Amino acid sequence: MGLTFRDRSAKGCLRSLEGECWIDRESSGCEFRDARLGDRFRKLLSQIGSALGQSIPLVCQDWANTKAAYRFFSNDRVSEADILAGHFQSTRDRATATEGLVLVLHDTTEFRYQREKSEAHHQEHKQWTG
Repeated sequence: MGLTFRDRSAKGCLRSLEGECWIDRESSGCEFRDARLGDRFRKLLSQIGSALGQSIPLVCQDWANTKAAYRFFSNDRVSEADILAGHFQSTRDRATATEGLVLVLHDTTEFRYQREKSEAHHQEHKQWTG
């Protein structure tokens, strides 16, 4: 279960030294009601993994794939638990295979871009600026 990666397959999947594709490892615990949903999920992981932090339309690159991604996420037969089950199992497996201390880092930063009382701030600003 090494974290060192050596190459990418023809599908663009980053592989570990053991030859395991991260997509296969992270999705192996997922059980969708339809095999096609599992195939779509693995394709989405590959697309999103190739451009982390980008929007769905940008990573999907065309309208057909973008529409398929949105259909997948809005499908009544797909739940958040279905999507995360594989990742949770893979995380448990990695933690179990690790000897010693496991650090779990978590960012609790929150951003708020909307003012709650914009009129009060405006009055305050006027008071200070004259």
